Amino acid sequence: MSSVQWVVVGGGNMGEAMLRGVLGANMLSADRVAVVEPIAERRELLGDQLGILAVGDLSQAAGARRYTLAVKPHQMSAMLPKLAEALPAEGATVVSIAAGISTGYLAERLGGRARIIRAMPNTPMLVGCGCTGICPGPGATEEDMAFAKGLFGASGEVLVVDEKLMDAVTAVSGSGPAYFFYLIEAMVSAGVAEGLDEATAVALARQTCAGAAALLANSAEGPAVLRRKVTSPGGTTQAAIETMDAGGVKDVLIRAVRAAAAKSRELGR
Repeated sequence: MSSVQWVVVGGGNMGEAMLRGVLGANMLSADRVAVVEPIAERRELLGDQLGILAVGDLSQAAGARRYTLAVKPHQMSAMLPKLAEALPAEGATVVSIAAGISTGYLAERLGGRARIIRAMPNTPMLVGCGCTGICPGPGATEEDMAFAKGLFGASGEVLVVDEKLMDAVTAVSGSGPAYFFYLIEAMVSAGVAEGLDEATAVALARQTCAGAAALLANSAEGPAVLRRKVTSPGGTTQAAIETMDAGGVKDVLIRAVRAAAAKSRELGR
């Protein structure tokens, strides 16, 4: 373990995305990286494919300078005492991606021996198109923040925010891909109801949404302006938008995002 500098605790999708991003960007060489994954099959896969040290327990990954906690909020209370034992005497940088878990909570449970950064990435990291909000916590230095920016920047865009806004980040971008996929599900169902076969409906909806996202990303105009440009008076799009407005779709979406933010705050209590 003496050569390992960065340990990812949790080898799920987000953990794997971070590992692949960092290794692909040559931020660290494989011999400097380890993952703690209790599931043997996943452990073997990550070790074989990435050439990193893959272990089943935190005690086997003690003494590293940096740790990233890619575990669920409900797993934190059991995991943090093990991490506290694994930290080197001089302390380490700990980056957490658990929704709702505050930097203060982490610092306290780790005995003040870690410099904390909180982050909220999203699943498009898996294809190098993630969006991550990060905030510094107790003891975090400029060097720590630079590492975190590089860690998530290797797989997408990074925005630094105040910690009080992290629940909103979680609700908008952390959970956001699910809202997008939910919309596409509805578009496909409507296309099938209008006579399209499912494969054609999926292809149409997928490319339309991908193209619209690319148009927004490459335009100086905001989403409201771009929507109005598609909406010709008296046309098909206006009929659709009027139907959504009558059904309160925008209000429902706003309530849904705010419910996600409230749940994030609840998880941190």
